[in-house]
Amino acid sequence: MQSESIVIGLMSGTSLDGIDASIVKIIESENGLNLEPVHFSTLSFSDGVKKKLLNLCNPEKARIEEISAMNMLMGELFAEASMKAIAEAGLTRDDILLISSHGQTIFHQPNAIIVDEREITSTMQIGDIGVIAERTGIMTVGDFRTRDMAVGGQGAPLVPYADYLFFRDEKVGRVLLNIGGISNITVIPPNCREEDVVAYDTGPGNMMIDAFTEWATNGKQTFDKDGAIAARGIVNESWLSELLKHPYFKQTAPKSTGREQFGIDYARKLWNEAELAGITNSDKIATITALTAKTIAMEILKHKDVGEVLVSGGGRYNPTLMRNISDFLPSEIKVNGTEASDFPADAKEAITFALLGYQCYRKRTNNLPSATGADKPVVMGKIAW
Repeated sequence: MQSESIVIGLMSGTSLDGIDASIVKIIESENGLNLEPVHFSTLSFSDGVKKKLLNLCNPEKARIEEISAMNMLMGELFAEASMKAIAEAGLTRDDILLISSHGQTIFHQPNAIIVDEREITSTMQIGDIGVIAERTGIMTVGDFRTRDMAVGGQGAPLVPYADYLFFRDEKVGRVLLNIGGISNITVIPPNCREEDVVAYDTGPGNMMIDAFTEWATNGKQTFDKDGAIAARGIVNESWLSELLKHPYFKQTAPKSTGREQFGIDYARKLWNEAELAGITNSDKIATITALTAKTIAMEILKHKDVGEVLVSGGGRYNPTLMRNISDFLPSEIKVNGTEASDFPADAKEAITFALLGYQCYRKRTNNLPSATGADKPVVMGKIAW
């Protein structure tokens, strides 16, 4: 017996560029699940929204009334992104089973702190699912990470659940690399079981490259298009060696990070260091790009039997970054975009959340404890009917 459902997955990441919306057909049969991408679109954030989100990600600037207001505003924007995608795909809201939203992370604290003599981990994603459901008229699933954290997990990374389902191979060991604001990997050994999968954040992705580019161009560019500025520069090897001493790179997996460690404040500190050292702007960006590539490659090299690296996220479209990653890896490890496996690189994370929301709706576990460190599989997600 085969069934088909159309689901929308929504993703807004640490780069704060906007909302990705993927419409996916999920086909379920006795052989398991198959996903067919239907449509992908992006709703860009205004400069004002991006600035407000950046402020909310800074605990010293965030105010409770602004968090509350932005939670509702982001719900409106996620709803708008959904309806935009539906219209562009030539569908109607009646065609959609559900919307599944990651939300916008403004804080993530996977390491416990003591509150009232209890060890507490926490995370916060805004973009109220009640608003999304009301504006679209479509059942909405969201707030995935907290359930994993409630059973001892870090609430991240969540994408490896889909990576394992769709990219495991009997003979080829693969690393699924996503380069958004932060970079993360899923390691899928050949012929592996679910418990053999390892996944975690490697460290910086595009976030610091973007910040350096904006400062170097006085705001004329918000990202290093085609890696052109980095390509003109020369990596400052001594400075790169110092940057690689950051404590995060010595931590063992599972581990996760975000804007709290590699955000604007840390980027500004490094920029000022480079200014004092007399490093040119193009050399700064070349070195920061190399930092992202090197820290990714360092983690990949910790794992055996890797034959292929499949890359998704915005970093996929930075040729200098892609070339650096290849240069830091042995030639026998092939580095390609996920489109080489018929999985759109832009849409991969949003597609994943479509799957996670669908599994929640079906009351099926949808975390991967080997990746998050959770004590057991659980059903992540909350539903606004």
